[in-house]
Amino acid sequence: MAKFSEVLTIVNGRNQKQVVCDDGKYPIYGSGGIMGYANDYICKAETVVIGRKGSINKPIFVETPFWNVDTAFGLCANSEKLNPKYLYYFCEKFDFEKLNTTVTIPSLTKSNLLNVDIPLPNLEKQKQIVELLDKVTSLIFLRKQQLSKLDELVKARFVEMFGDPVTNPKGYEKYKLENLARKISDGVHSKPDYTETGRPFLSVVNINKGVINFKNCKYVSEDAYQKMIKSTHPERGDVLYTKVGATYGIPAYVDTDIAFCLYVSVCLIKPKREVINPRFLSLSMEMPYVKHQADRRIKGIGVPDLHLNQISEFEILCPPLKEQDIFIYFVERLDGEKRVVQQSLDKLELMKKALMQEYFGQL
Repeated sequence: MAKFSEVLTIVNGRNQKQVVCDDGKYPIYGSGGIMGYANDYICKAETVVIGRKGSINKPIFVETPFWNVDTAFGLCANSEKLNPKYLYYFCEKFDFEKLNTTVTIPSLTKSNLLNVDIPLPNLEKQKQIVELLDKVTSLIFLRKQQLSKLDELVKARFVEMFGDPVTNPKGYEKYKLENLARKISDGVHSKPDYTETGRPFLSVVNINKGVINFKNCKYVSEDAYQKMIKSTHPERGDVLYTKVGATYGIPAYVDTDIAFCLYVSVCLIKPKREVINPRFLSLSMEMPYVKHQADRRIKGIGVPDLHLNQISEFEILCPPLKEQDIFIYFVERLDGEKRVVQQSLDKLELMKKALMQEYFGQL
């Protein structure tokens, strides 16, 4: 075990105004990634970027020389003692939030960082650990790419069958969402008392890339649930749509019989199934032409917020139901492939988590 102060140097970032250049040779990094390019650099290649303010728990490994802004530290490993990529994986595992010095914007201090303990096997062992974690990380990246390509294939097939929804070259009918739904509503406007177990209570954090995620959801009592569903009752075949916060505009098809309830941040749409296939509606609302409609209507200076009447006005391309069903049959076949890839991804992520625990312990 060693202190950061014994095995690395912390390089302060600086304001980039004097060096920023459109055709600069060196990337400018903040805690969130590349912010531009510069004609000079501060940190050498193979340095770890960690946020000084803001995103303090998202380390980035940079393989080239770079300039870091004043809200980001560069962690430069002493290569005679510490493998730079080993340092990166340690930082990926370490919870820097526990070093946070403020209650508003998350912040780190140089002195606190220098006092962090890092397990320090010999350099040969560090290299072996890095090689194994690199392989697993590479496979995880490839699986995520596969999932992304399958999603792109769905969108390409949509355009192939129905044309560009904006120009609508095939002349399909377009309807306002309110005319394609039996009901459009949102969840409860006040947070209930949570319970350890009970009925799942979902908000925007439980909807990601068209999927409902019950992991880490809140729970409410049966009595609270029964009161909520009197106004909003999600069922299989409905469509959810996030309407508040940075992740507004994400639809999810309800393909479960699990009984759950919703917070106000999520809109519930009950499609008219005699007019539109619910899965087709959900996938249509993922398309850029609907997202652009959401972007134009978004309200809120601080937290973005879509109102139900604005969502009701979305124009949705509506081909004949038979053609919608053909498209959904294609999508469902791809779903089988996605499940296989997702299962592989889940196993790889569990493997990486186990390896990180083995090498770095409980940090």
